[in-house]
Amino acid sequence: MSGELDSLIRDARGIVEEVRASFGNLSASQLNWKPSAERWSIAQCFDHLITSNKGYLPIIESVRSGKKQTRFAERLPVLPGLAGKLLIKSLDPASTRKLKAPKSFQPAESNIRETIIDDFARQQDQVIEGMKSTSHLDLEKIVITSPALSVITYSLMDAYRIVVVHEQRHFQQAKRVAEESGFPKTA
Repeated sequence: MSGELDSLIRDARGIVEEVRASFGNLSASQLNWKPSAERWSIAQCFDHLITSNKGYLPIIESVRSGKKQTRFAERLPVLPGLAGKLLIKSLDPASTRKLKAPKSFQPAESNIRETIIDDFARQQDQVIEGMKSTSHLDLEKIVITSPALSVITYSLMDAYRIVVVHEQRHFQQAKRVAEESGFPKTA
């Protein structure tokens, strides 16, 4: 396994630990509290991550099983490297630029189940297992199509980078929600 992949797996595990420690004991009303109508709740942040990460699981499985079919756009030499780098940079938690989630990745509007944190942790185990199961492959050379937009391609390694940086971004967003002055401190 590459050193960077090991690091991404450690980061992915760390995110789960931090998420559980920060939000694992919150009630449904706390998880669903929104600072304003246009901002997301803690639950929406994790619902969004579950929805977006779900698109990677069948791709990882097809690579792992050797059944992945290469699409035309995945054969174009320059696009995958450029798209991956741009997406990683734009998703970086340090970036102050607001991004609009693709319509298919929008979270539920309200009343997300109290199990959302456990649901995220379970899915994260699947993502980590997928990362480990492909560790013997040349992940930089395997090109996939983005589950968000079929015209965007990047390496499977960039996909793993994107997943982790995206999770870090929304974890930070959820922490900011919990730090809002109006956040309900008790259920």
